[in-house]
Amino acid sequence: MDKLNFLITGANGFVGQALCSHLLEHGHGVHAAVRSDAAWIMGLENSIVGNLDAHTDWSSALRGVEVVIHLAARVHVMQDTSTDPLAEFRLVNVDATENLARQAVLAGVKRLVYVSSIKVNGEGTSGITSYTEQDIPNPQDPYGVSKWEAEQVLHRVAAETGLEVVIVRPPLIYGAGVKGNFISLFSVIERGVPLPLKSAQNARSLVYVGNFVDALRVCATHPDAAGQTYLVSDGEAISTAQLVANIATALGCRNPAFYFPVGLLRRIGRALGRTAAIDRLFGSLRISDQKIRNELAWQPPYTMAQGLSETANWYRQVKEK
Repeated sequence: MDKLNFLITGANGFVGQALCSHLLEHGHGVHAAVRSDAAWIMGLENSIVGNLDAHTDWSSALRGVEVVIHLAARVHVMQDTSTDPLAEFRLVNVDATENLARQAVLAGVKRLVYVSSIKVNGEGTSGITSYTEQDIPNPQDPYGVSKWEAEQVLHRVAAETGLEVVIVRPPLIYGAGVKGNFISLFSVIERGVPLPLKSAQNARSLVYVGNFVDALRVCATHPDAAGQTYLVSDGEAISTAQLVANIATALGCRNPAFYFPVGLLRRIGRALGRTAAIDRLFGSLRISDQKIRNELAWQPPYTMAQGLSETANWYRQVKEK
């Protein structure tokens, strides 16, 4: 494989740091785009681009770059306090993305890989159905809407300029460095807090960060990826009950889950105004990643068990500091 020069936006984030390391390991050149001095990444060529919007100047960051992987975004938040969340998401996720793409074309960039979200497909699946790339997009919240609009903008830029665009829609990404509810679950399980989740029979797809960055590299370098959209996962969908059990195994502790009627939990959730949280615990979101496997011959290099084990190792190291 020829060595390529990459620009990674959001390089100091959870996925960005793993991606930079992965590309360097495969012999590629990596230029990191960060928003401030505080996000500077040691050992890499960095460009400070400031806030992302329709006027961000990418010229120095794009110099000599052949491929852009665009991770930077206004991310989904559980309780958005903005008076106009969609406008705020569009500013960063749509306007700034189009600006980057058009400046990339002027700089001679050949391909842009855009990290979108499975939320473009929707909020969940039912039965044994799985989301695929052929589904009619059905985003349900401002974040998902902005990601879908960004995809459409990029396809328009590609049609006008010849820029090769690849869209990747991941489900929840986990691994060393993950934040939010996922790593909080590790802490709860390790402390043995009883969890009424053993009755969960849902099916959710996840992707380990090591698998995800490998898929991004393949999407950035494979000639057949140009113009395509791909869903990516670890290749297995598990229930919340199975996830808790697997995390307990990875941590080497007792599984704290116990049986409790799901219907009763849903009623309690409604009464407490926590319907959305209960839906996340007991709802399904299953995806099919057969397209990327068939078209690009991609296989996840890690199993979910390996991914959870690596996450547990990192969690223990961080906890001990």
